[in-house]
Amino acid sequence: MKMIEVDALTVKYGKLRAVDRVSFSVFEQEIFGIVGPNGAGKTSTVECIGGLRRAYSGRVSVSGLDPWKNRQELYGVIGVQLQDTAYQDQVRVGEICALFSSLYRSPAPYGELLEIMQLSGKRRAFVSSLSGGERQKLAIVLALIPNPRIAFLDELTTGLDPHARHQMWDLLLKLRERGLTIVLVSHYMDEVEAVCDRVAIMNRGQMLTAGSITEVIDGFDLQTEISFRSSLEQTGGLEKLPGVTSAKRRRNRITVQGRGDETVLAVLQYLKEQGAGCSGLAVKPPGLEAVLLNLVGYSPFEEGGQVEERGVR
Repeated sequence: MKMIEVDALTVKYGKLRAVDRVSFSVFEQEIFGIVGPNGAGKTSTVECIGGLRRAYSGRVSVSGLDPWKNRQELYGVIGVQLQDTAYQDQVRVGEICALFSSLYRSPAPYGELLEIMQLSGKRRAFVSSLSGGERQKLAIVLALIPNPRIAFLDELTTGLDPHARHQMWDLLLKLRERGLTIVLVSHYMDEVEAVCDRVAIMNRGQMLTAGSITEVIDGFDLQTEISFRSSLEQTGGLEKLPGVTSAKRRRNRITVQGRGDETVLAVLQYLKEQGAGCSGLAVKPPGLEAVLLNLVGYSPFEEGGQVEERGVR
């Protein structure tokens, strides 16, 4: 069942089209990711779906409701965790949860939510004393207090350490198992690959591609990166192998770019024939990050290590 339907959504700020005729659907009990560079229109899209911003044109339906016309009903269906959220420092975790609960007719038991988010021991703690990861967990608790069917999470793990990020991923998967539909806006491709069922890539207000993670990655002829330490002195022979597009030595490692699994076998066979040692082998297949860079067209300058945006190809 479709929980969210977006059809030709357009958002304008003056003459700027921040979102340009974007269309997609989100199904019940799935985690749907929206990714793209800064200024892609991701947050503007989510704000329209969540009734926080009025669309210039197009149609949006959330559980059968118009987000702008039926906002009061909508807020009983959705929960929102925005990218920038601030709380009073001298309020306790339990106090802010009780305050949020008082705003809804049938709130979820926040004690249970705190337990799920591993914050039960922090009920009497001041928000100012929480770590970054604990604040993010609290943001999810507050987004879930309305007992929503759909949750919007914007840049959920920004600034968290790797351990806290993985904890958050596990929690998202548990919430989906409990029946929640989640829309996740993120800059982290590894995060989206870890938890999302489907993903949409945006740039300059437009939807460039959408589908399952596998469908999106397989839709592009991208390269595998093979790196290793070796006694091989010259890389010219590697560049002549079938499927290899480049081979370079960077300090003590050789990095080979190529297409297909046969490239890995060809490289290993070549090293064996040359009597060259190989250690620290790492094979990085193409992922969402490679797809995003391919679509948006980022390329490093030869000088200064800056990044140039060449536009959508």
